[in-house]
Amino acid sequence: MESQTEILVIELKKLLNGGGAHVGFKDAVANLPFNLLGEKPYNLPYSIWQLVAHIKIAQWDMLEFSKKGDHQSPKWPDEYWPKEVAPNDEETWHNTLKQIDDDLQAFIALLESSNIYNTIPHGDGQRILTEALQIADHNAYHIAEIIVIRRLLGAWKSS
Repeated sequence: MESQTEILVIELKKLLNGGGAHVGFKDAVANLPFNLLGEKPYNLPYSIWQLVAHIKIAQWDMLEFSKKGDHQSPKWPDEYWPKEVAPNDEETWHNTLKQIDDDLQAFIALLESSNIYNTIPHGDGQRILTEALQIADHNAYHIAEIIVIRRLLGAWKSS
């Protein structure tokens, strides 16, 4: 019989991977034309590229904070947002998507191998559980923005 913690970890993994009540990251960026990554429709303050790069930076920061006591977070907010509106090339785009996935899988491995209720020794009361919920919430918020921009650009599936 599964313990309550095992059930919670299973549900956290579903939440982190997306799906269920909302679109996951991989689906949000699937089949996205490269030439649209830098577009800012209707005077929005950010492009899809900036949102994706921000997700990468923030998720990486939460992962590293969860693992390492000597981790130094980027300076808020300047170092959490890219200045570039679009990636330099498709390789940069694909490497960014890969890092987001790799970091998410590394966090899930940490989630599976840790006591999610213990406080992180170098934190201010955060737990692996806290960080899992923060990653899921943060990513879902920005994934929704990506989808809105895709809709505004006519680049989102209709069904």
